[in-house]
Amino acid sequence: MNVVMLRAHGRRIRLLRPLLVARVSAGFPSPAESSVEARIDLNAQLIRHPAATFYMRVVGDSMGDEIREGDILVVDRACEVEDGDVAVVRIFEDFAVKRLSLREGRVRLLAANEAYAPIDVTEEMDFEVWGKVLWSIRPH
Repeated sequence: MNVVMLRAHGRRIRLLRPLLVARVSAGFPSPAESSVEARIDLNAQLIRHPAATFYMRVVGDSMGDEIREGDILVVDRACEVEDGDVAVVRIFEDFAVKRLSLREGRVRLLAANEAYAPIDVTEEMDFEVWGKVLWSIRPH
């Protein structure tokens, strides 16, 4: 049985999918069952800390082509963030996804889209790094 882990109504549903040995071509493939290398559990591949991992849908275009509107982010609240990581942050009551710049004792939030100016985090802001973005999932 093919299985993938999903969260539905707070429950994890296990669904494993096959991992094929064959390379993907731009032609019309016809994978045979003999090409199956193993079964892959997407939760095991995408989620490090199940109790601290959340999915969030992106709204807006501040992250350019890197992260697009409609993408689903896999956000881990237990992972440490470092300079250059993409993270979901909370500023006052709003959430945003930005690249973190952690240099010279200051925090800056950087957008990939040049139409958006960097945000300098100040002590007056109610600010929190909510979680590290590990993956983005988008339809093609």
